[in-house]
Amino acid sequence: MKRILILCTGNSCRSQIAEGFLRSFDKNLEIFSAGTKPAEKVNPNAVKVMNEIGIDISGGIPENVEKYLYQSFDYVITVCDNAKETCPVFTGDVKHRLHIGFEDPADAIGTEEKVLPVYRRVRDEIREGFSEFYKKII
Repeated sequence: MKRILILCTGNSCRSQIAEGFLRSFDKNLEIFSAGTKPAEKVNPNAVKVMNEIGIDISGGIPENVEKYLYQSFDYVITVCDNAKETCPVFTGDVKHRLHIGFEDPADAIGTEEKVLPVYRRVRDEIREGFSEFYKKII
């Protein structure tokens, strides 16, 4: 069974979405996500746009990456966008490190009508990126 850790800064949006997709692709994978500065809860807009496609991430809990430092993983994947932020570095026992970066939809401001399309676009980009990872690598 492959163990995969998805890292981001807040662990409230992109990493939670990616975790949701990987879980939906294969129930036999062990998927975890964490952040260097975890938020208090999963981003409600991320929950909303994932619910639109039948994936419930509302039970996710943002966790600190320190919880996983002494565990082994087959893959550690960072999902933050390098242009805007620094991705966390995982120093634990890892066979493969990957970066699959995405824009942070939480940066979108305005009404729900303006913000949700950004979340949907990033959700779809994450689905595409992790689907490709799953098909080619797992």
